[in-house]
Amino acid sequence: MCSTATAQPPVIVILGPTASGKSALAFAVAKKIGAEIISADSRQIYRELDIGAAKPSPETLQEVIHHFVNEKNIGESFTSGDFATEAIERIRDIHRRGKRAIIAGGSTLYLEGVLKGFADLPPANPAIRERLLVELKNGGKERLYEKLIQKDPEQAATLDPTKTQRLIRSLEIIEITGLSVTELQSKGKQQTDLHFLTTGLSIPRETLYQRINQRTDDMINNGLCHEAELLYHKYHKLLADKSTSALQSVGYQELFQYFEKTIDFAEAVRLIKQHTRNYAKRQLTFFNNRLNANWVNADILWKDLENSKFWA
Repeated sequence: MCSTATAQPPVIVILGPTASGKSALAFAVAKKIGAEIISADSRQIYRELDIGAAKPSPETLQEVIHHFVNEKNIGESFTSGDFATEAIERIRDIHRRGKRAIIAGGSTLYLEGVLKGFADLPPANPAIRERLLVELKNGGKERLYEKLIQKDPEQAATLDPTKTQRLIRSLEIIEITGLSVTELQSKGKQQTDLHFLTTGLSIPRETLYQRINQRTDDMINNGLCHEAELLYHKYHKLLADKSTSALQSVGYQELFQYFEKTIDFAEAVRLIKQHTRNYAKRQLTFFNNRLNANWVNADILWKDLENSKFWA
């Protein structure tokens, strides 16, 4: 029996490490083909995280519709699973309105959830989680991270000791199911009928690191310290229990340490650059190991912006 369903246009996905130029390229392509952008960035969804999240300018947001930017208040929960579900719903709505959709970002789990689906992971176990929190408090985040390396090295490679919520969740899942997150994610995923055209921005490592360092300096010059100071005073209670991941992210946590007088300003800036470079390296590890992308030199993509083979 023949299907009467109308074929959906492919969803363009532009991914890459931080500071690779994903947002700027997505904006240019969106203007070229009349698309709306799905921001796959776990920080840009939060209001008040502007400079440190490299959020698009108000003018850019007015010119092209960006989904998942400035939609949540700091402290509101929004998981990668939430993003995957809502992003697919919005893409279908964009298609119904006769427009194209572009996913752009570098949040690894956001992208994996949309592109590959999520396994049916177990709900939280309060007793196990409480014990892991005690372990975190007594033994420190580095020891917890080492524990995950031993039990699920592939998952650990996508994290670092500062990602305590994901560390605890990963270890909790192992205790509940007897299987690692990597094992669970490799089977039983729910697929969609959407077709994704996934392009990764390839940049020489040395060039990428130079761009990260320069972008950090630009953020500082544009007022990142003042933005972080406002957040520090407004959300001091949330910072104290380290339960809000948005406030624990690179660019903010280092300046919060400066405000606490545990490091000086120069050291905070140096750490932002170092931690951002480390994050870029983890992103690339994740993309190469767990996602299937067509990696293209970023300069070529810009030069061939008018070439429809990438954006057909």
